[in-house]
Amino acid sequence: MRALVTGGAGFIGSFLCERLLADGHEVICVDNFFTGRKKNLEHLLDHRDFELIRHDVTEPLLLEVDRIFNMACPASPVHYQYNPVKTVKTSVLGTIHMLGLAKRVRARVLQASTSEVYGDPTEHPQRETYWGHVNPIGPRACYDEGKRVAETLCFDYHRQNGVDIRVVRIFNTYGPRMLADDGRVVSNFIVQALEGKDITIYGDGSQSRSFCYVDDLVDGLVKMMQQIATVGPVNLGNPDEFTIRELAEQVIALTGSRSRLVTRPLPQDDPTRRQPDISRAKEHLGWEPQVKLGDGLVKTIAYFEELLRSGELHRATMKNG
Repeated sequence: MRALVTGGAGFIGSFLCERLLADGHEVICVDNFFTGRKKNLEHLLDHRDFELIRHDVTEPLLLEVDRIFNMACPASPVHYQYNPVKTVKTSVLGTIHMLGLAKRVRARVLQASTSEVYGDPTEHPQRETYWGHVNPIGPRACYDEGKRVAETLCFDYHRQNGVDIRVVRIFNTYGPRMLADDGRVVSNFIVQALEGKDITIYGDGSQSRSFCYVDDLVDGLVKMMQQIATVGPVNLGNPDEFTIRELAEQVIALTGSRSRLVTRPLPQDDPTRRQPDISRAKEHLGWEPQVKLGDGLVKTIAYFEELLRSGELHRATMKNG
């Protein structure tokens, strides 16, 4: 197969490109490098079946491909709130362009949606049948509602034009190649611990998340694209639930840091609980996460330790203030 991966230079996208090449596919990676980095793909640039194109998905793209993984969109609050109008355009126009391409070349397209479509959920754990509890005019709405519209577009193209879609809702994912300044809780805690700074907890730390290691997530994406039992949506995430305080304590223990925990007010519309029901993924994909949080954190910490040794971690945190 010839696979197109939009956002392929990003954290998850780069691991997906690696996996598809390892499975014997040709891969075309498209990225505008807003949050993606060429460094994530340096080891792939000489691969005979890999091609990298600088392109913004808000503009049309004409290619001949068999599979489309639409991963393009800034996914951390720091980045998607930097230019909220552009975030909405990426989700909506980008998805329209990828669905239009899939329609023209009869490709199967996988839309990377998000657990953010559930907002601050009143149902726990979250099943795919839950419609969500989202503030449509809040600071997170550019991402939450952009992804909800993207799902709408996928199903309308599917019903109206017969486009072969797959929709996944990705829950908190972590691992090497996360950006040091992306504002996500795992990278925040690890960076603060390694630099000996106070670890910042928003709220009282009792809010919960479920953390999926990137290798498990990529395996779920590939399995979702391969199967024909369902078009989705399907939750992909780790159902093991941890409080933010428990995560911070694990990071401190694994890094040997002397960092103290300090609290700050909870940001507007920040969800208090987030845990996927992965019954559909188990049933239709035969998928469930294999990497325990502690094991994944060890690998992620090792990545950031290397950034610290190279000086790159300091440059990233200085840039972020």
